Amino acid sequence: MSAHHHVQPPATTPDDDDLARWDDDGAPPPQPRSAPAAWLRVGAELGDRLVDLSGRQDLLVTCRPGTRSGAPAAFFPTLGEVEFDAGLFAPLKPHEIHPRIVGDEERYPAAWGVFVHEAAHAAHSVWTAPAGADPRVVEAALLLEESRVEGAHLIMRPTDRTYLRTSARTLVMPDIAHPTFQGIEHAAAVAALVLGRRDVGILDAGETRAVADLCEKVLGADLLATLTRIWTAAHQCADHDATTMLAHAQEWCDALDAAAPDLPVPEGLTDLLSGAVGIVMDSAAATDAADLAAQAAANNAMAAQSKTQAQDRAQQADRRRKAAATAKSVFNTCGTVTPDGTPAPSSNPVTGTRRPTAAEQRAAARLSRALRAAAYRERTEERTTSPTPPGRLNMRAALARDAQRAAGSVPTAEPFTHTRRRNSPTPPLRVGIAVDVSGSMRAACAPVASAAWIVARAAALTDPDSLTATIAYEGHLTALTRPTHRAPERVITFDANGGSHNLGDAIDALDHGLELRRPGAGRLLVIVTDAWYDSDETAQAVTRVKQLTTAGCAVLQLTLTAESQHLPGTTLLHLPKPASAPAAIATAATDAIRRTR
Repeated sequence: MSAHHHVQPPATTPDDDDLARWDDDGAPPPQPRSAPAAWLRVGAELGDRLVDLSGRQDLLVTCRPGTRSGAPAAFFPTLGEVEFDAGLFAPLKPHEIHPRIVGDEERYPAAWGVFVHEAAHAAHSVWTAPAGADPRVVEAALLLEESRVEGAHLIMRPTDRTYLRTSARTLVMPDIAHPTFQGIEHAAAVAALVLGRRDVGILDAGETRAVADLCEKVLGADLLATLTRIWTAAHQCADHDATTMLAHAQEWCDALDAAAPDLPVPEGLTDLLSGAVGIVMDSAAATDAADLAAQAAANNAMAAQSKTQAQDRAQQADRRRKAAATAKSVFNTCGTVTPDGTPAPSSNPVTGTRRPTAAEQRAAARLSRALRAAAYRERTEERTTSPTPPGRLNMRAALARDAQRAAGSVPTAEPFTHTRRRNSPTPPLRVGIAVDVSGSMRAACAPVASAAWIVARAAALTDPDSLTATIAYEGHLTALTRPTHRAPERVITFDANGGSHNLGDAIDALDHGLELRRPGAGRLLVIVTDAWYDSDETAQAVTRVKQLTTAGCAVLQLTLTAESQHLPGTTLLHLPKPASAPAAIATAATDAIRRTR
């Protein structure tokens, strides 16, 4: 087969034109923008990529400004060579081109599309025309080969479709401007080049409508249908089947010869075909640009999402570090601290300690029994069967096994049943209490102090792994009870004289100190507040409440007056009598441990 090429070689090269222009005025000849030797590396790297594209390792790629055939690129089967015009990479310089790097081709899609087209020829144009074959038939076979090899390549590498569409714009237009065929054969060649690519999936049907309508008008519906059937059959031809390929080409020539005498050649056919092909290529370019823009938008959206997620993870990690530091400063310091750990003794709400009353001790005992009952889990039973002991014998299964053995079949009955009983672990309890000690919450101090002692005492008596903690908050934080396994001996009393709020940091300290987001325990956060906060304080508290509820921790808000605000995400419980706070907290703790799975 002769070298495959797409345009006729020009009479002169661009360098010859430049030299001729400067011959008359005596100026020195212009220097080439890049020496041919600089493209040797590019050609070698293209050769490395050609192995992946074509599956052949016996081919050489030469890249230089201009080609011997005059085409943008050409495949020489007998020489095992693909030549490539370096001008396709314009305006890139050789040192800017690195085809060996996968993905670098996205910077020069037109050049890479032509290279993929030649790789398709290298992989699939392996048939050879016999000696003495009609040159016209061979030329028709090469015409049919254009879309056949691209279709075969697309089956093996469907992701190269974008580049093959780009190559069509680079290769087909020059073929239209410098036609090898004339008259009706020219229209048939355009149909094969454009509509043939449509039928193998390179171009879309809507994009090629201008060429389809013009070719049907010029060739007639019957001839166009015949030609379509021929190139469709050629698409199914095997790579080595020269006989079948030339037979299709002969049928192509015969169909044109039979229909040509009755078909007038429209005036300015070449211009008409060029205009129709231009419309097709413009439509394909617009589609590719839209797809590229959509892909870029999707990539940008994914990048923005990834960046946002990374920022969220960084912010969450930073909040966890701050929460750990806050919990350490609050629970390891005897006194009141600011969220950053600085002591603030002047605003300590603690007024002293007292011995628990008999009623509080009885309440703690009752709550301990209730928690123990709520945490109890029935033993689980797991029954298994087996053909051999140990286990309880099932006579029906034993008789079935004997019957199976007597019948000569493989026994499948398993007459022994074994029951394994396992104790379910008792979940511990985690209860955090955040009490607002601003001036409006003075009525809650005594009942909450009592409730904190009752809950801490009951949890310690119920399970050694249970933990409770209580924090009094205003602008600063004060630990009233700490997350230890020891039952408190005395009740800590406090007063409410604060003038601001800091519920967000109080929740962080309780969350980290009690691991309220960690599953496997009955988890409850009790917030005793009227929630008269500004918008920033409310937003910070609501964000943390949402994180806890999402993690499965129950959040209860206790209020004492009807004018109290509701923190979104919490379960609101209004207590007209402050003395009922211990009972309400005890009930919520019991429900939390009962719901634990």
